[in-house]
This record gives sequence, structure tokens and C-alpha cells, in this order.
Amino acid sequence: MIFTFGTPLSYGVLRDPLSETFGISPIALSTVFSVMLFTFFIGSGTIGVFSARLPARGVLLACTAATGLIAPALFVVGSYAGLLVVFAVLGLALGTVFVLLASIVPRWFERRRGAATGLIFVGNGLGLFLLPPIWEYAIATVGIRRGFLAILSVTTVVFLLVGLVCRRPRWAEHSTATPGELIGWVGGLVRTRRFRLLFVGIGLAFAWYQLLAAYAIDLFAARGLAGATASAAFGAIGGVSIISRIGGGYVADVIGARRAFLGSLGCTTVGITAFLAPSLPTMAVGIILVGLGLGGCATLYVPLLMGVYDPEMDTAIVGVFNVAGGVGSLAMPPLGTASVAYTNGYTAAILLTLAATIIGFFAIAFGTST
Repeated sequence: MIFTFGTPLSYGVLRDPLSETFGISPIALSTVFSVMLFTFFIGSGTIGVFSARLPARGVLLACTAATGLIAPALFVVGSYAGLLVVFAVLGLALGTVFVLLASIVPRWFERRRGAATGLIFVGNGLGLFLLPPIWEYAIATVGIRRGFLAILSVTTVVFLLVGLVCRRPRWAEHSTATPGELIGWVGGLVRTRRFRLLFVGIGLAFAWYQLLAAYAIDLFAARGLAGATASAAFGAIGGVSIISRIGGGYVADVIGARRAFLGSLGCTTVGITAFLAPSLPTMAVGIILVGLGLGGCATLYVPLLMGVYDPEMDTAIVGVFNVAGGVGSLAMPPLGTASVAYTNGYTAAILLTLAATIIGFFAIAFGTST
């Protein structure tokens, strides 16, 4: 899980070295990273739907092979089209591993599912915290080509070990639906009011972070923090989220995933509201609250969904709702950047982020009560 989210969200570190090495403009490279995020969220979500009836090991080992094959790719490709293919495959492999682990590991636990999910999702928080500086160090030490080879080689070894040991519990039922039946299952979901509400709610429960990431460092700098300190303040959100990823799971086991998830989203709402105030102490409180909310939202949506839908469709459930997160990841960063540029300030962007959390809160609240 450390490698699944950590590398795709390190694209800010990769952009300039790739641009200098291959002579491709940063604007063109931004489309390469957009395609990577598209395949990471939406492509892997689609694969997750059809993986509900497949052996987990086979799918994970296929992702391992794909990651290993593209590890030396930067020594071979040198064009925009080549990079587009490499990062599309990378996003698809990493995203598919995430979908399978997020949906299969919790099925091994009946009474402590929330805590188990929280522990496995700590990997995502660590990835957001560790992988960007690791990529930066590797590139600075051995260059982008060798750094890419080294990190993806390690990723391949880790995924190989995962593929060898990860499987669904023998006692747990799993889907035997045909591809046609799976498509029909998704079509049936889309026609229900509950699914539409949850799809919007889960999408917005992650979209607020994509919005915030687009302007947070600049916001913190505008409030008086130096450049490095502003970056560290944004990183602190991910650091705090590691704590709530563990704690949120235990809380969910006591009060239920629905209440814990809505509480996390409510915590995020209060934290974002704190960013409207210009004082540094208030901003610090906002960072802590947003970090706590982020960890809870990132962890608890899986047990929340497993409580609403049949766990037999494990990867299909997580896959479908991974698409919701993908829509936000593509649409929200440009929206956040544009709102800052158009208004020449941060109030509109903060209010937009706040609106996403509030709408997401009520969509999930109504979607899980019907």
C-alpha cells in the first residue's frame, strides 16, 4: 500500500527531471500525469469490477509483471507518446493493486474489520509521506532513468511478495458472475438512488483533498510561512492522517463505520473552515483537524461500503467507487487552481473546498440511511 498511492502522487517531483531529460514541456507532461491518474483511479476501478470473480493472486501477479516490464522503460522510450504509454501502464498496475488489497484484506476480519482496514491504510499515509522525498533523493543521486528503474524494481519485488500471499479467505463467498452479469450488476446499481448519492458523496469525500492540494502550499505561504515551512505544513496533514487511519478503524468498530466516516468528514469541514481565518494558530488547528479527517475518510469508506453492499462483490464495490474518486482527481485540481487565479485570492477556493465536504457529508448521510 505504501507504493500504490505514493508514486502516482509524486508526479510533482518527477515533472521537472522528465522535462529536462526528454525535452518535453511541463505542460505536455502534465497530460501524461493526468493519464496516469486516470488509469490509476478509473482504469483500475474498471478492472476491479471484473476482478470480483478472478483469483486475486493472478491479477496481482499480472500487475507485478507489468510493473517489472516498465521499470527499465525510460532507457528505451524518448518520446511523448512513449512516456504516455509507460505512465498509463504504471497507473493501471498501481491502482489495481490498491483496489485488490483495499477490498480483500478487510474480508479476513469479521469483528475487527475497521481496525484491520485502518492498519492496512496506514500504508497509503506512509506512501504520501515517504515516496516523494525518496523519488527526489533517487533522481538527485542517480538521475531520472536509473532512479525510475531502482524504485520500480523495488516496487516489483514488493508486489511479487504480495501476489504470492494475498488471497480471499476460503470461508468467504466470492462472486462467480460472468462479465455480462457484472456489467448488469453495475447497471442495476446506477439506477438506484442510494448508489447515486453514495457515488457523489464518496467522490466529494476525496475531491476536497484534491482541491486543497492545488493551493494549500501557496495559501500557507501567503499566511506568512516560508516556502519550505509551507511545504512541511502541507505534509503535516498527511502525517496527522496516519494517526487517524489507525484510530479511525478502532472507532468504527465501536460506533459503526457510518458514524465514524461522517464524523471524519465533519472534522474536515471544521478544519477547512479554520483556513478562512488569517491567524497562524487557527491555521495550525485547521491542519490538525483536516489531517484527522483525511485519515478517517481514506480508511473508513471501505467498511462503510462493505456494510451497504454484499461483500461477495468485494473488488467490484471498491472498483466502482474508485471511479468516483478518479473523477474528482481529474476535475478538482484545475478547478482549485483556476479559482485562485481568477479571484487573485484564496477565499473562493477555500469556500469551494468547504462546499465539497458539506455536500459530500449530506450525500453519504442520506445514501446510507435509505
